[in-house]
Amino acid sequence: MAMYINSISGPQNVVRDEIARSSANYHPSVWGDKFLAHSNSPLPNIDRKEEEHLQVLKQEAKKMLVAGDTPQHELISLIDDIQRLGLSYHFEAELDTLLQHLNNSFHELYCSKNDVSLLEVGLCFRLLRQQGCDVSSDVFYKFKDINGKFMEHLAKDVRGMLSLYEATYLMVHGERILEDALEFTTSHLTLYLNSNINDPLVDLVGRALKYPLHKSLNRLVARHYIPIYHKFDWHNQVLLDLAKHDFNQVQKLHQTELGHITRWWKDLDFTNKLPFARDRVVECYFWISGVYFEPRYHKARVFLTKVISLTSIVDDIYDIYGTIEELLQFTDAIEKWDISTMEQLPEYIKLCYGPLLDIFSQAEEDVEKAGRPSYGFSYAKDAFKRLTRGYLDEAKWCEVQYFPSYEEYMSVALITGAFKMLSVTSFVLMGDVATREAYEWMSKDPLIVKAASVICRLSDDIVGHEFESQRPHIPTAVECFMKQYGVPKETAYDGLRKHIINAWKDMNQECLHPIAAPMPLLTRVFNLARVINLIYDEDDGYTHSSATTKDMITSVLVDPIPV
Repeated sequence: MAMYINSISGPQNVVRDEIARSSANYHPSVWGDKFLAHSNSPLPNIDRKEEEHLQVLKQEAKKMLVAGDTPQHELISLIDDIQRLGLSYHFEAELDTLLQHLNNSFHELYCSKNDVSLLEVGLCFRLLRQQGCDVSSDVFYKFKDINGKFMEHLAKDVRGMLSLYEATYLMVHGERILEDALEFTTSHLTLYLNSNINDPLVDLVGRALKYPLHKSLNRLVARHYIPIYHKFDWHNQVLLDLAKHDFNQVQKLHQTELGHITRWWKDLDFTNKLPFARDRVVECYFWISGVYFEPRYHKARVFLTKVISLTSIVDDIYDIYGTIEELLQFTDAIEKWDISTMEQLPEYIKLCYGPLLDIFSQAEEDVEKAGRPSYGFSYAKDAFKRLTRGYLDEAKWCEVQYFPSYEEYMSVALITGAFKMLSVTSFVLMGDVATREAYEWMSKDPLIVKAASVICRLSDDIVGHEFESQRPHIPTAVECFMKQYGVPKETAYDGLRKHIINAWKDMNQECLHPIAAPMPLLTRVFNLARVINLIYDEDDGYTHSSATTKDMITSVLVDPIPV
């Protein structure tokens, strides 16, 4: 922690002392006041004609789903398109009914017949597994030859191969057939990608190999699929028109929310007052819009963005700037969660402690005014307290240059990844679906949260450990693994990536019926893991957000889709 001098000074800065402080030299925000222009706008009202047009398109799309005489292969392709185009939130009841019917007839349609296409089987399997249906992967054995290998002629069916490839990411432990399928499809789709540059399917294959659907975010999938959808001979013009208009309307809502959040952030003035910390409020909003993008989660999205933005500041205080004495004071104040403790804190800590208590208090008050139970906030606060205790443990390790074992490191680092805190806090403004039973389930550290925490921590450590080593910092999972097992860096990477693969299987298993918590809650946990998968892909895209992360944010929060 406090290893070398980084004195903070200047007329705008409240922190001025001669204590030895660390610095990580984080780059400034790449967004500046980009979204501030939206801060004076109310939530956007859709033009009346636009709203009428959207309603007509929705009704036409709904008719397709409930027609009753649509051939099976066309129906599952229609469901897939609706999901890829980002429209499924409009048709949840209809899709639930259709998928339940598909689940009831899955064995009869696909398991007991051999004259079915790989495209249809792979697609139906994925759609049902996504829905939580525990359909058997044995259905894919019909596509193997007498030697137990996938039939080579399947490689000519690119859509079928892509369908099987996407299905493999729903695998759970022990499904060797899907592991074989992943290897088979990956190799053949890679060959196809390098030799068919003019085929419109190339766009889908290229993206799938980098970002499989099951690990991607709704808005990014839709942003990629909408502009290329018209190239495919199975495209539906009604769905395409609806998707374009809907995407842009949701984007306007998100821009307005981000404008108000940016104004709140700018008023806090952390950029000047706490210049050692990361200024990443736009990235935080992108993160949380990946957890829930739907308009009905407007309040939850704004609240959780403020929570994660302040958590980032708290993290940097513990990780970079605070002395152990100051951090003990801060941890004690968080434990008490009381504004009366403010006066005992250093000035720079007061700057984030006050707003943290304020946003929780305001959200809790709003819930109570609406006549809803507010018990979820106590669980969220407890998770935040546990998080800061973990931050303090790591700060103490850094102070004495302690080198923990891999297991000891993970016992703390799975907490300081903040996944549990964000998961619990994501529930509090979701309404009646977040019951007391759900919070009790979450308080016991269920497997899905443990697994997602592993993905979060190890993904971060693999891409970020070399940057972290440039300043005083505790060893990461990479160094702990290398030392404990006496292996080089690349071997440690491989070992940790295997843990990540197993964690995804654990998460998939937890989302299959019977499920321990309502699917809308499990989806938030899963979406948090999906964001991590994207942001910490090849680099720490949160800390170093000026490249790939900036491009992703631009595509979904800045650039509208041409209509």
